[in-house]
Amino acid sequence: MSALFSPLTLRSVTLPNRIAVSPMCQYSARGGLPDEWHLVHLGSRAVGGAGLVLTEATAVSGVGRISPDDTGLWSDAHVEAWRPIAEFVRARGSVPGVQLGHAGRKGSTYPPFDPRHGGVPDAEGGWTPVAPSAVPFSDTYRVPRELTPPEIAGVVGDFAAAARRAVAAGFEVVEVHAAHGYLLHQFLSPLSNHRTDGYGGSLANRTRLAREVTAAVRAAVGDDVPVLVRISATDWVDGGWAVEDSVVLARDLAAAGADLVDVSSGGSVPRADIPLGPGYQVPFAEAVRSKAEVPVGTVGMITEARQAEAVLTDGAADLVLLGRELLRDPYWPLRAAGELGVRVTPPKQYARAF
Repeated sequence: MSALFSPLTLRSVTLPNRIAVSPMCQYSARGGLPDEWHLVHLGSRAVGGAGLVLTEATAVSGVGRISPDDTGLWSDAHVEAWRPIAEFVRARGSVPGVQLGHAGRKGSTYPPFDPRHGGVPDAEGGWTPVAPSAVPFSDTYRVPRELTPPEIAGVVGDFAAAARRAVAAGFEVVEVHAAHGYLLHQFLSPLSNHRTDGYGGSLANRTRLAREVTAAVRAAVGDDVPVLVRISATDWVDGGWAVEDSVVLARDLAAAGADLVDVSSGGSVPRADIPLGPGYQVPFAEAVRSKAEVPVGTVGMITEARQAEAVLTDGAADLVLLGRELLRDPYWPLRAAGELGVRVTPPKQYARAF
């Protein structure tokens, strides 16, 4: 039996295999509303056989977007726009999941393919981003406004409200985005969090918002819906967030209601010395899994079927997330099944081709 094609049960949801579509920003929405592009992007990966299909980072508020072209879930109109996409994914045999995020100081920026770079001015649809401290991500980004304690409570409420809308839209898994230098990660890292109140300073204070958001999302979705949390295991910078911190955080997130910690890395600063290579983040996931004793996912330059299989059989992770490889080949899971000698039942719409 292939580990990669074995089911994974989280609460009331069973993934048909251990392959997940990693959230990938499309920068193709208007007013936060997904459209046919998102249906095809996510739907094709479901047709391709991924067990879990996660949306891009979907903003919990308008100011929580990375760019003006990001998707959102801050109104009932967003629920209606997402519903047919979630249903299409489910009908293909995959589990639809949504990643909820807030960009914080990395918000109000141009998409990466735009020749303009950095912060989007108000006149072009931008806004003043918010952050734990009034420190910009870089000299080309907008200077954020420091959140007040009541506004921090509002962020927690925004995540909870978006989680309720996610369930109403038909998503069966909700992931909290606390990685890649976005708002929750900004609170975690001493590189971006210079606060002196109850949300800054000590590790317990800096992890407070991530814990509060996770607990609020758990309460919002109820007992049956799995809650995942994506973290950056390290900032890759001396004096920043480190793997040892991630182990502590992972335990706390599990206590707050998280069912799986999705382990990535980086994103806190514009430049970091990251030794890229096949599976370069797998050791972080393995460390969190073994030391925090929580289920984990891993991501990053996982491209081959036997490589993914080994990650699971070696006990480094419980779930493998793929990003760029699934952009190159939406049918990677079906190809991987063939390479591993696993017979899978394809969606009935094209079963005659097999």
